[in-house]
Amino acid sequence: MKRMSTPQLLMIEDDARLAQMVGEYLTQSGFLFTHAGDGASGLEQLQQHAPDLVILDLMLPDTDGLEICRRIRSLPPPASKVSVLMLTAKGDPMDRIIGLEIGADDYLPKPFEPRELLARIRAVLRRRSENSADTEASTVMRFGTLEIDRNARTVSMGGALADLTSYQFDLLVAMAERAGRVLTRDQIMEAVRGRELEAFDRSIDVHMGRIRAAIEVDAKNPKRILTVRGVGYVFAKQQD
Repeated sequence: MKRMSTPQLLMIEDDARLAQMVGEYLTQSGFLFTHAGDGASGLEQLQQHAPDLVILDLMLPDTDGLEICRRIRSLPPPASKVSVLMLTAKGDPMDRIIGLEIGADDYLPKPFEPRELLARIRAVLRRRSENSADTEASTVMRFGTLEIDRNARTVSMGGALADLTSYQFDLLVAMAERAGRVLTRDQIMEAVRGRELEAFDRSIDVHMGRIRAAIEVDAKNPKRILTVRGVGYVFAKQQD
């Protein structure tokens, strides 16, 4: 999902007067605001402009908001990742439950106070931002100048990419995820099961030597992957 200094909102609402009132209030509150009067044009605008949040009315002239929410979540990213806040005049709590189950981030019944809408929008965007930061942090492991990106499947030392095979990358990740724990060769191989395992555990020693050559300042005097005689290896927690 794109990052903007000024969040962009899209309201899909067939009540033009309500949309105008909400638009003026949210614009004054520092947001960019666009409006679509039905579900079809709303989906079109969503895919063209990739807003940060959609304010989605449950009752629309061409289809209901629940169906539009389903379609949004079935779109390819980044459109499918947009935050959705649903509006409805209905009092049935099942609408709220269904809306949340199919991917809405929050739900606000009509009539509503503009200040409450503003507060909910800010809360949804804040949660999404925090979740995105947490997700990014969880995919990248950093140990001083060593950076392991599990999503990109890359390893870098001081910004320079390390040359590892896919199997060696998996071995390194398995070790780094268990930093500080002494692992036997069997435990290391078990941690990467699902890959084609080597025939002999001594082959782990060969791979560890190549990993050290890629990530250690001095492979003959390793500081990150240490040998524990008679047991196996440990990925040291200390940083550069």
